[in-house]
Amino acid sequence: MKEEDYMRMALSLARRGLGTTSPNPMVGAVLVKGKRIVGKGYHKKAGFPHAEVIAINDAKEEAKGATLFINLEPCVHTGRTPPCVDAVISAGIKKVVVSMLDPNPLVNGKGVEALRKAGIDVKVGLLEGDAKKLNESFIVSMEKKRPFITMKAAVSLDGKIATKTCDSKWISNEESRRFVNKMRSVMDGIMVGINTVISDNPLLAPKVLKPKKIPIRIILDSKLRIPLSCDVVKTAEKYKTWIFTSEDARLDKETRLKSLGLEVIRIPKDDNGRVSLKHVCDELYKRDIQALLVEGGGEINSGLLKEGLLDKIFLFYAPIIIGGKNALNLVGGKGIDFLRDAHKVDIVAVKRFKEDIFVEAYVHRDY
Repeated sequence: MKEEDYMRMALSLARRGLGTTSPNPMVGAVLVKGKRIVGKGYHKKAGFPHAEVIAINDAKEEAKGATLFINLEPCVHTGRTPPCVDAVISAGIKKVVVSMLDPNPLVNGKGVEALRKAGIDVKVGLLEGDAKKLNESFIVSMEKKRPFITMKAAVSLDGKIATKTCDSKWISNEESRRFVNKMRSVMDGIMVGINTVISDNPLLAPKVLKPKKIPIRIILDSKLRIPLSCDVVKTAEKYKTWIFTSEDARLDKETRLKSLGLEVIRIPKDDNGRVSLKHVCDELYKRDIQALLVEGGGEINSGLLKEGLLDKIFLFYAPIIIGGKNALNLVGGKGIDFLRDAHKVDIVAVKRFKEDIFVEAYVHRDY
């Protein structure tokens, strides 16, 4: 096997932690001696042992003189667990191959430096692109101090997310919806606007058996218009729910919502009188929300694009045409005047869910 094969194995191991390691990154480790794999492991959950420690324990005395393949630089700071660099050095590992440096400023480059000072041969950059995509939420959280935001929507071929009467169930097919529910079960949070709650009455919880996690339900509701009879309110004792509202919203409604198990968070408004998306992201970052799925309507999608807060897009195109100028669009707002100002995206995957066409894309950045 080549070095790339061992690193792919480490990345595959790391992926097993999808949905359970946040706010920590996903990390996998493989220990190789000669041509034998003598130890392997992955980080399962925040607060649990890190991947390299598990691999070292798996290898036992065979770790001495081995090469460690790991998709993220070993940590040098004490958090919920001791520094992994110390464990690597103590185990007598002779070489460490790392995909990428840790973007956490407490670690960034310091882990590699400590290993080299201890006389360990370190190679950085193997399959770096794959490693960065795997931990894209963690990277954005560390570098931009906000969640990694994915917009998901089911749309008709003419870009509508609902009819003029707000009918949207169901635009996408059952296979697409099954995929979405799996996606929800690895997210830290699911966010919608109040109009979506009022028109669709969504549960905002993954409908799968034994989900990896239950994401926090996040609702933007500037005036606390949320109906007390909606499913989100009725299930608040079961599923953690946060409502972001304005500083001048009704106190009596807040008191009632809190008594039903919801948390109400007051933040400043933007120029349009809605809760500020920037302040929402600031608060979500403080609360360790890294991977955020947005399933809202055209106004929230427009706001995220305008503020430069949207990172990724998942679209499920159904083979239907809705039509009508009053039907709901994927992106609302005022729109642009000139094509040169259009938001560009980089499409990375297109596939079929039976008759539906799924498009995965990243919002293009020029920096």
